[in-house]
Amino acid sequence: MPKIEFSLSQRELMVQKLQAYFDKELDQDLEQFDAEFLLDFFSKDIGAHFYNRGLHDARAIFESK
Repeated sequence: MPKIEFSLSQRELMVQKLQAYFDKELDQDLEQFDAEFLLDFFSKDIGAHFYNRGLHDARAIFESK
């Protein structure tokens, strides 16, 4: 699956959100490098599944009308 690409500002925001989530929910510090690595994993290996599901759901709504 292809990796989903984001702008630098989008990546920075998502890294901050990952760090905040780890801090609040898991009580763990997630360093910048680790958060970027995790974001790359999601965008390469998992993101396409969410994208495809969104397309599937949108198509179903469109066809029902």
